[in-house]
Amino acid sequence: MANRSARGTVAYHAGMSAELRVAADYERRGFMVAHRRWRGAGGEIDLITRHEGGVVFVEVKKSSSFDRAALRLTLRQMQRICLSAEEFLAGEPDGQLTNARFDVALVDGTGEIRIIENAFGLP
Repeated sequence: MANRSARGTVAYHAGMSAELRVAADYERRGFMVAHRRWRGAGGEIDLITRHEGGVVFVEVKKSSSFDRAALRLTLRQMQRICLSAEEFLAGEPDGQLTNARFDVALVDGTGEIRIIENAFGLP
């Protein structure tokens, strides 16, 4: 049991590190990180950034490879993220009309980052 707990702790810290690296990457590209680990009714959104009058919701996935990281995002999870994003947008001045997109940031075992913009396929 202690071994499982240790693996969980390592995974948690690896995930936190990945989120920090991704946030720094967005900031380097001119985005403002508005929230980290924002929790809504549907669940948690890893990062919420602002850029050019819009909001970008970012889901961070880390694994040994980009392909494995991408496979960790499920349809159900995307639905929960969208539900939380709707709740977040309700507090924005333009509400649901706010320019928004959903990105997925993949982080591989070496810490390299690959951003998939508009990953949920919404216009």
